[in-house]
Amino acid sequence: MTREGERCRAALRQAKGGKVVALVSSGDPGVYGMASLAIELSSAEGVRVPIEIVPGVSAAGAAAARLGSPLSLDFACISLSDLLVPWETIRRRLTAVAAADLVVGLYNPRSEKRIKRIVQAAEIFRRFRPGATPVGIGTAVGTLEESIVLSDLDCFLEEEIGMRSVVLIGNRSSKVIDGWFVTPRGYMI
Repeated sequence: MTREGERCRAALRQAKGGKVVALVSSGDPGVYGMASLAIELSSAEGVRVPIEIVPGVSAAGAAAARLGSPLSLDFACISLSDLLVPWETIRRRLTAVAAADLVVGLYNPRSEKRIKRIVQAAEIFRRFRPGATPVGIGTAVGTLEESIVLSDLDCFLEEEIGMRSVVLIGNRSSKVIDGWFVTPRGYMI
């Protein structure tokens, strides 16, 4: 983290020099990944090289698949990192999503330096949702360090949450069915 610009510039220099370069980031490069930065830097610095973006599985999508089907209705993703976006903007977005009753995927929920943002986000969601609302935490999904935890809005902060975690907070219709986190689409069953 915080060295993405250096990585992109180095990759662009190598590509400009005729090398085939792969710039790797976790998850999907177009979802909180480095694709936008590579494109912006290429344009801003006049480095005209072919860019191919290979889609990956987003952390929210990967965690959702492990937890059940929490994203089967409208949802939003919000990064809690205030390195590039002011906290006030993030707070407004959290409030709007919570009020709109959207399922949310929280990226970059907690770091060594930024430990209170997830607590503040939980407080916002508790104003709009019951404490029993399902919350899933997927950490390092798809790796040997993978951890999947199913909790609820009242208790999820007791779980281990870090920068490789994505936190999925259900909406008012989300529920746990036979151990699966599900947000019903609205089918008549």
